[in-house]
Amino acid sequence: MNNLNEDDSSKRRIEMTLSHIEPNENNDSKIEKSECAVKPNQNNKVYIPPHEDELKWNGWGYKDTAFILNDDGVIELTGNKYWLSGSVFPKFLPFIENQMEGADTEQRVDPQESMETSDPIINEEFLEAIKGHYNRIELDRMQCVRHAHGHTAQEIYILQFGKFERVPDVVVWPGNHEQVQYIIDQANKYNVVIIPFGGGTSVTQAVLCPTNEKRMIVSLDMKMMNHIKWVDRESLLACVEGGMIGKELEARLGMMGLCFGHEPDSHEFSTLGGWVATRASGMKKNTFGNIEDLVIHIKMATSIGTVEKNCAVPRISTGPDIHEMMLGSEGIFGVVTEVTIKLQPIPAHRSYGAIAFKDFESGVAFMREIALKRLQPSSIRLMDNQQFQLGQCLAPEDNTKWGIFKEHAKNFYLTQWAQFDLDEMCACTLLFEGPKSVVAEQERQVYTIALKHGGIKAGENSGMKGYFLTYMIAYLRDYGFPYYLVGESFETSVPWANVLTLCKRVKERTIQAGIDRDLPYAVECSYRVTQLYDTGACIYFYFGFIFRGVEDPIRMFNEIEEEARNEILACGGSLSHHHGVGKLRKAWMKETVSPVGIKMLQGLKKTIDPNNIFAAGNLIDVEDDNNSNNHNN
Repeated sequence: MNNLNEDDSSKRRIEMTLSHIEPNENNDSKIEKSECAVKPNQNNKVYIPPHEDELKWNGWGYKDTAFILNDDGVIELTGNKYWLSGSVFPKFLPFIENQMEGADTEQRVDPQESMETSDPIINEEFLEAIKGHYNRIELDRMQCVRHAHGHTAQEIYILQFGKFERVPDVVVWPGNHEQVQYIIDQANKYNVVIIPFGGGTSVTQAVLCPTNEKRMIVSLDMKMMNHIKWVDRESLLACVEGGMIGKELEARLGMMGLCFGHEPDSHEFSTLGGWVATRASGMKKNTFGNIEDLVIHIKMATSIGTVEKNCAVPRISTGPDIHEMMLGSEGIFGVVTEVTIKLQPIPAHRSYGAIAFKDFESGVAFMREIALKRLQPSSIRLMDNQQFQLGQCLAPEDNTKWGIFKEHAKNFYLTQWAQFDLDEMCACTLLFEGPKSVVAEQERQVYTIALKHGGIKAGENSGMKGYFLTYMIAYLRDYGFPYYLVGESFETSVPWANVLTLCKRVKERTIQAGIDRDLPYAVECSYRVTQLYDTGACIYFYFGFIFRGVEDPIRMFNEIEEEARNEILACGGSLSHHHGVGKLRKAWMKETVSPVGIKMLQGLKKTIDPNNIFAAGNLIDVEDDNNSNNHNN
């Protein structure tokens, strides 16, 4: 026992020494504690949502932001939207070349500059009927292409190298609930399809147009419905239109000293209505809850009228909850137009942190104990070794004498003193929020439990940069396509008893799937634990491979992802924790909710959308009743 105490005391002394070589706020690159992603407008400090002209048509995010290989052969983050924009990352390219078999920057294919589309299907009677009942309308084919996709790897591959078989025929921007309901009524009358469109960040192929749809398809873009209708400070409630982008919502509430707290990885571009429609979860769900915990009232426009409750109260016992029929409905029942949400005062204090563990098993044991004792901070994420190394490569290099000394000191401590293997260790990033005294006590308890599991404090700046990395994942994915690297993430939730088994088996099966298909280069797979619950956790997987020389890379990619999903289900995991189903995972829905569950959903669909106006084809197949309107069976 005395030896254990001496070891703990020694660890604490060295951690304290290392904390003194963490750069202070004034010297720390360009990251601020108050914000780790998008910069506010510099003149008035109010966040300005991005205009469509600022965004890529064929990839993720801002036009000016990308990871590129610069003239010096070093990967650089371009643009000025992020705190590390303009930084170079000398370790990143060697990491990719080491991790990805076949990676070769000399082998490059340039993405196409535009996309051809088939001729539109135009319903003139419908267009005439809705005149004066929208804020904007566009028939431009490239505008339709922008609204034809989400952000799966398969969709981005098509954008860069292929062609969509079907795109929307027109894009319409409504300005309020009444306009939405009117447009839907006319679509029902004139037999026109509507696909609701929020931020376009779906990773389930939910906004892809059904290829065999013969009716006119309208992409109903909700982003002009971005108003806060009212705020009740006493009850801490707000009524917000469904097209409000997450970042803009937090900025506007922040001006009142309030926050919503729902922060998915797509926070910069996704919308409130989209979160409801997909049953979303955010990075800070431990403090604020998932979207279903934050919603008090939902207003939805359907083809038979508007559905909503008569009051916005904390709880109501009036039979099955109609909100549960709207949450996760993925645009097949109607359009979410207004949502009444819970608010909280902005947390008084924010603190970042990171912990290094000798291996993933130790990290999972730590996470389980944190969940068991309900001590999880606002955000807590455990990365495996590959993702830990990636995070290290995305830290700007400091070539000053002090920076070199600091790097050597940390490596010496980890490898010589703590006896960590740099090829086995993993890392956990932390975000604490709340009253300063509460945060301090929570930090004390969390780091005490970490020490029990062999964890070592890795510094506040490591935590901040790990949190920032979340916003870079999609940009990193897009960097790979011109170099024949295709990659994507998928997620699941699983009981604690199955976490390690699931991680191991899914990784093994994903890699083996590539071998079985004789891919020229190996598939790589990594994972992280991202959200904690009493009974289990959410796990993210990332996989990819070099597709140079592969005849049909998207078919191969689909097959490998399907095998990974089958293994997840075999290990007791869920079909999705928060991404949703869309068309990408629809084949597993009967297994997931049972044949009777499918019948229940089909019955609801037939009742509220008898003409299948909302024909995106997500979640379920419409029952074949010989109705010529049903084209997505």
